[in-house]
This record gives sequence, structure tokens and C-alpha cells, in this order.
Amino acid sequence: MVTMLVPPILAAAALSTAFGGLGFVLFPRAMAGLRRWAEWHRRRAAALLGREIAARRMRPQEKGIRGVLNDREARRDVRWVFWNVVTGIPAGMAALACVGTVVFTTVAAPLWWVFPQEAPLRLLGVVPVTGWGGALAIGGVQVAVFAALAYWAVPRLAAFHATRCLAALEPSAEDRLAEVTESRAGVLDAHGAELRRIERDLHDGTQARLVAIAMRLGVAREALPDDTGELADLLREAHEGAEEAMTELRDVIRTMYPPILADRGLSGALAALTARAGVPAGIEVGELGRLPAAVEAAAYFIVAESLTNAAKHSAATQVRVRITRAQGGLLVEVEDNGIGGMDETRGTGVMGIRRRVAALDGTLNVSSPVGGPTALSVELPCES
Repeated sequence: MVTMLVPPILAAAALSTAFGGLGFVLFPRAMAGLRRWAEWHRRRAAALLGREIAARRMRPQEKGIRGVLNDREARRDVRWVFWNVVTGIPAGMAALACVGTVVFTTVAAPLWWVFPQEAPLRLLGVVPVTGWGGALAIGGVQVAVFAALAYWAVPRLAAFHATRCLAALEPSAEDRLAEVTESRAGVLDAHGAELRRIERDLHDGTQARLVAIAMRLGVAREALPDDTGELADLLREAHEGAEEAMTELRDVIRTMYPPILADRGLSGALAALTARAGVPAGIEVGELGRLPAAVEAAAYFIVAESLTNAAKHSAATQVRVRITRAQGGLLVEVEDNGIGGMDETRGTGVMGIRRRVAALDGTLNVSSPVGGPTALSVELPCES
């Protein structure tokens, strides 16, 4: 009964949105109720089938009607409730008919004599009952037939309906892929924001304090009299240690999230990187759009390591760098005209590139035949 009422309630909420402002309040609430109702049915179906199912992630819906309509789980719930009305009600009525016929026959057959002769009790749909022999024989057959149907068909009908219910409420392969993609994009965005925050805190906080300490130590060294040799040596060592710490901190900041990325973006940072490379390098950058900070940092370091490899190991005279955005990913291609034969195990930096790419669930392909050229192709997922 409740299942039959759900579609009219949703329709009323939608119509009230079209013709009045009340629907902006009712429709999201109706969808939230539908989500709980669908989850209850999902658990009942799993219990009937004896299956262990993971709890469905009840993610908070986005605010407003647009957020509800963009929610994949909400769309699955709506499809399920209409499917449930179309198939569940006939299935339920068939089950009730089997059980009801058994009960009716058991009660009505002994009372065949109550019915008038011109309108006698009819069993099996067409056979009139006019005596005790017919009541017992025909009634027994009808009870046996429908009891057998109830015993055999009803559980199978319920199992079929439960199976279809679970199938309708579970995400499809496309939905799972889309959810994984969204989740990965969220993780990348969060990771990128954390990288930027740490870089900013180190740059504006820790590095600034180290600079101040180094300056004070330098002033203290200059202010010491010439005859304080041991104290001067201690201050000199402390000053040099502070400067070394600043250098190391700058290196750490650059390896986490290069400040030039925040200043110029990936295109500008790569242009500056190729301009100061140890080998002549050309760069081609397509329309990149918005990229997660973690992907930008990975692409920057991949190009930097590739340029270093070309200058150190390949004896190349020209390097070509190409960055494009296609099919939900960032494609990084670096090719040099060197001698090839690159060995990943001999300090070429490719293992580090592989780790960076694997951390983002990307792919790396390296081609370096003896005699060259060496080509590196990386695809980093960044669809959002």
C-alpha cells in the first residue's frame, strides 16, 4: 500500500515545485524519505535471499532540487520505486490470490448449501457445487492446486522480486566508475589543498622564523669582541646551521609543491623549467583547464626529472615536451634524441617517476631502444 502511495507523493512534490514555492521544501524531503524507504527494502531483500550486503553509503544530498536531481542514488531510488509499483503489486496480488483461494475454498466448500440453486458455488472457476461429493472432491482439488502453487511459486516469486530489487538499487558498473572517479577527484583536490597549506605554512611561518634566527645570529657574531674565539665559533656554527636548515627547507618546499606553480600555473612553470634546462628543450602546452594541485605538482616533477635524465644520461641535443588534456586525464610526453638504452635501475630517476605516477593511479610508458630516441609518456587521471 505504501509503495503505491510513493509515486503520487513524489509527483505532488514535483508539481508543487512547478506551480508554487512549497515544492522547494517538500521535494528534497520527499526524496530523503524515499532514500530511507528504498534502503529498508534493500535490507529486507538481502535478508530474504540470505545475502550479506554492505551498507549503502548514505551520503548527504546536495541542497536544493538541482542537487537532488544530480544525485545518482536519488535517480536509482526513483527508478526503483516505479519499477516496484509496476512489478511488485502484481506479484503481491498473485501471492495473495494463491493464499486467499486456499482459505476461501476451505471455508466456502462446506457451506455449498448456503448458496441458492440458481447461483451455486463454483469451484475451479467453472464447476458448480450442488452436493457434498462435489464440495469435497472439487474443493479438495482446488485447495491442493492452490496450496501447491502457494508453496512452490510464492517463495520463488518473492526471491525473484528481491533479486530485482537489489539489482535496481545497486549501482551499475558505469555508476561505480563515476563514483570512483568523483571520489578520486575529491581526494586529489583535498591532497592538493593540503600540499598548498603545508607549503604556505612552511614558507610563511617556519622559513620566516629561520631567516630571523639566522639574521640575529649574524648580528650577534658581528657584535662580539675579537677576543671571544670559542663563543664566536659557536655562533658561526649556529649561523651556518640555520642557513643550511633554510636551504634544506627550501628544497623540501620545492619538492612538495613548487612555489612557481602557485605563481605562474603549470604552463608558466614548465616554460620556465624548459628554459633553464641543461639541454635545448621545446615545449607545447594545450588547453589544460582546472587541474588538481597534486596532478600539477606531479606533472612538474615528471618533466623536471625527464629533463635532468636527458642532460645527464642520454647525450641528447634536443628535448620535446608536450602537455595535453584528453579523456579525463593529463597526458605528459617527453622525448629526446639521445642515445637511448635507458636502464631504470641505474639512478635515472624513472623509478621515482613511477612512484609518483602510481600514487595518483596513473600510467607510465617508457620507450628507450639502444640508439634512441627515448620517449616517456605519462597519463595522470584528473577528471572532476
